[in-house]
Amino acid sequence: MKRATPHSTGSISPPPIKRKIDSTTTSKAVATFFKPASQRPPENLIWRIVENSLVVGRYNPNEKTQDEPKLPVKVAAFDLDDTIIVANTGSKWARSPTSWKWWDQSIPGRLKQLHEEGYAIVFLSNQGNVSLKDNPKSLQKDTPSLVNLKNQITSIFRQLDIPLSFYGATAQDRFRKPRTGMWDEMLDDLGLQAEDAVDVDGSFYVGDAAGRAKTDQRNKDHAPSDRHLAANIGIRFQTPEEFFLGAAPEPYDHGFDPLRHLERAEISQTSSEVPKDSSTAMTFTKNDPQELVIFCGSPGAGKSTFFWDVLEPLGYERVNQDILKTRDRCIKKTRELLAAGSSVAVGTIPLFISAFHAPGGGQVETN
Repeated sequence: MKRATPHSTGSISPPPIKRKIDSTTTSKAVATFFKPASQRPPENLIWRIVENSLVVGRYNPNEKTQDEPKLPVKVAAFDLDDTIIVANTGSKWARSPTSWKWWDQSIPGRLKQLHEEGYAIVFLSNQGNVSLKDNPKSLQKDTPSLVNLKNQITSIFRQLDIPLSFYGATAQDRFRKPRTGMWDEMLDDLGLQAEDAVDVDGSFYVGDAAGRAKTDQRNKDHAPSDRHLAANIGIRFQTPEEFFLGAAPEPYDHGFDPLRHLERAEISQTSSEVPKDSSTAMTFTKNDPQELVIFCGSPGAGKSTFFWDVLEPLGYERVNQDILKTRDRCIKKTRELLAAGSSVAVGTIPLFISAFHAPGGGQVETN
């Protein structure tokens, strides 16, 4: 016998709809939660990309708020590879949290000492092997080479555990050493743009690309770009051996040094009848049978005008990328003219000089 349905005076309503609440937990947070503590990125490590070219990482440990720096600030700047660290694997570019070791065991203690002495510590490093191009087929924003670099820098920062900044130049642009773009970006980040904000005499740059010749203990340096960066900034330069090991400075000849030419021009002007404080332009003279003149200046600075008014009457041939269109054509044309014994004015080809060998085996470089 079926039980009678109970009488209801109210309306029959469906059960309440369950509201869907979007989760605020990201996949990155989940992945970090399940990682061992030793593999988690340190807190207060901020990464950013400048002009799709410069990789910047700033680390302030333990969420400590840094006091306003006392001006002027002393800056201790370092190259990274073969200065702070070396590879402990087959390739120096095999980046990972465990693929490196200290260049010398004294480095962590020395850097911490600099921090205690009030220095702002920064790493300025060319990283041309790192690609910043996004992979459209992947949901991962960072490329594998950028991920590897970040992992290695994170590991270094964690071990030092002091306020640090890293700047990595990945392209042939204003950030790449010996250009001063990384230094300028660092000054902007730290609020040191004012003229007297940096203690220039107390600041320094340490790097292995010092243009040194081969010795029994060391191969020839691959470039002088670290030494030239310090010169362009106007701060003291030391090699890792000099700074960390107390080695004596090695003799070094800059080869082409613009300061020497400026000094010679000042002497020439002083010895002439032109008053020393005169605003009259110094006269350009051709001192050798064959010369190479390189113009470096922004568009509209007067490079072409100077060529037609001064150099062309002296017999110089002109090589210009606006006319020849490509860098390779400019290099080829310059070599042909120099081989024929002509003097040449180049104006101007970015990164052109590094591929050019002057007559007699000399090489002019802008790295």
